[in-house]
Amino acid sequence: MTEYVTRAGLQVAEELARFVETRALPETGIDTDHLWHGLADILARFVPQNRALLAKRDAIQVKLDQWHQANPGPIVDMPAYQAFLREIGYLVPEPAPFAIGTQNVDPEIATMAGPQLVVPSLNDRFVLNAANARWGSLYDALYGTDALDAPPPRPGGYDADRGAAVVKAAKQFLDSAVPLERGSWVDLVDPSKGIAIQNPAQYVGKSDHGRLFRNNGLHIEVRFEPGHPVGQTDPAGISDVILEAALTTIIDLEDSVAAVDAQDKVAAYGNWLGLMRGDLTASFDKGGRTITRALEADRVYDNITLPGRSLMFVRNVGHLMTNPAVLLPDGSEAPEGILDAVFTSLCAMHDLLGLGKYRNSRAGSIYIVKPKQHGPEECAFTNDLFDAVEDLLGLARHTIKVGVMDQERRTSANLAACIYAVRDRIVFINTGFLDRTGDEMHSAMQAGPMIRKADMKTSAWIQAYGERNVQIGLACGLSGKAQIGKGMWAMPDLMREMMAQKIGHPKAGANTAWVPSPTAATLHAMHYHMVDVFDVQRELASKETPVLDALLTIPAAPRGHNWSADEVNQELENNAQGILGYVVRWIDAGVGCSKVPDIHDIGLMEDRATLRISSQHMANWLLHGICTADQVDAAFAKMAAKVDAQNAGDPLYEKLEGDSIALKAARALVYEGVSQPSGYTEPLLHRFRLEKKAV
Repeated sequence: MTEYVTRAGLQVAEELARFVETRALPETGIDTDHLWHGLADILARFVPQNRALLAKRDAIQVKLDQWHQANPGPIVDMPAYQAFLREIGYLVPEPAPFAIGTQNVDPEIATMAGPQLVVPSLNDRFVLNAANARWGSLYDALYGTDALDAPPPRPGGYDADRGAAVVKAAKQFLDSAVPLERGSWVDLVDPSKGIAIQNPAQYVGKSDHGRLFRNNGLHIEVRFEPGHPVGQTDPAGISDVILEAALTTIIDLEDSVAAVDAQDKVAAYGNWLGLMRGDLTASFDKGGRTITRALEADRVYDNITLPGRSLMFVRNVGHLMTNPAVLLPDGSEAPEGILDAVFTSLCAMHDLLGLGKYRNSRAGSIYIVKPKQHGPEECAFTNDLFDAVEDLLGLARHTIKVGVMDQERRTSANLAACIYAVRDRIVFINTGFLDRTGDEMHSAMQAGPMIRKADMKTSAWIQAYGERNVQIGLACGLSGKAQIGKGMWAMPDLMREMMAQKIGHPKAGANTAWVPSPTAATLHAMHYHMVDVFDVQRELASKETPVLDALLTIPAAPRGHNWSADEVNQELENNAQGILGYVVRWIDAGVGCSKVPDIHDIGLMEDRATLRISSQHMANWLLHGICTADQVDAAFAKMAAKVDAQNAGDPLYEKLEGDSIALKAARALVYEGVSQPSGYTEPLLHRFRLEKKAV
């Protein structure tokens, strides 16, 4: 049971108060009473606004439901539909042309292009891996994945044939990224005589065992170690090719974690503080040995020092959820997003003040990603909240930067106005196809049955969504000042397919895109050597932004459309398996994101966004009679057995049967899906996770 202490009229969980007062506040120069009274003042000011914004979401949804009930099926009169959306405040006027005014932005965000990792804040080992993924071995990434077009490594130790194929592929990459003045890197024999490259400006410096080059703003280190097991087999003594990979990493407090109470929040804040101070470590057993992981030091060359770590954002939660870590004077829970804004910024002050071992932002900024905002009014609320946090902590205006996730339909449709609301602190916009699809389905829940999930990827609104995100970002002056991002590659074992497809992101003008692992970051970094994103952005800047019509095309099936019984069962079972496979880890183990086998036993990175799609899709088909409750129950029963079998090797796994809390949660996500706010899964997940933790 949570123990509370009184601070400035608030009831604060004892462990949160202890963390703040003994770990986060010392050395910042901020008085304890000032912090708690300031938090109380912020809550008194912003909680009523927060609640009003959530009430507006609900009121708009009621009007959308009524309109779609009166006008079922796909939109047939787009002008009338858009007029209705303007009448209810769903669409707002476009701002006059403007350019963002954000200042003091680190180059990893503003002027460089490269991969971005997202990692759950609750796992100290994972966050360290991600922070250290700024640099990655191309040899290792090629050797250990299917990205290499060669037979897989033979078991039983190092496969020399595989190694030779890796070296060949890596040198082909060097020939493209840093071509020699004459010949190929394959032909290089004696580097001691110098390495003549076509463009001498690409040479940056050297270390004891390496030469550093730059291409499209990204660094490449070629390691020369003739005594190394790999280097001694190479004519030039090359032992590895190291790529600058994950330029930025998002430490996530939101979709990828299961944080439901003060205990969870303190663990997340503690890891963020450790990253900001540079003293976070993690020890774990590997092969019978205890391994301790820490942050990597900066990389020193003869005439330059480069960061050894990704530049780190922290993703706060959205506006919806509350948390029992702090209780308001009326006994209700405080909005979790407000708590995150205050406490993650407080932790980041240790970086701004240089109190730790390393620096994160050399430009003196705090980077917060804000997800799941619905429209410009909610973005303006975030801007005002960050103003108040800066005042509380004594920070200059716009020290706290914001990344706006373009993942809700009302934000997509009003993206320029959303950017305008945070125009002096925005450093990031990013498409989130998964949550965006969930909101697409929920906002038009009453329009009729949605098309199948697989068909969503080719629907009209998806194409317009991606193009508009880039074009509006460019029109608002983000190029050279902020990131325009693309979403996650969700299949960490399918790197060859990723290499074939994900080059489309830089080609579309995105100067960052999400990857599921440090290895994937190293491989995806190759794409930014192949494509100069800023050249692409300059070419795209003259293009017209796609009109709203395509974006607002609802993916409902034509009226009277019927699927076969087999198609319905396939869709139900695919959704049920995805829901159960994810929920059982969230509820029983508190794991918010992991590689979960899908119905075909392919590992997918699952988080709450994927869960939102699957549960909303089943709820939609149930609502419109495409399936019956008996069919839903049958799909859950069949897929529970499959998920149990997929987890049979885990000694801590609890089966999905009988009174399983995880099974109850999965069913509730479907049967209560229509009534969930914006179709979000958090309210139900939190409810059942707290129930599980209680027992």
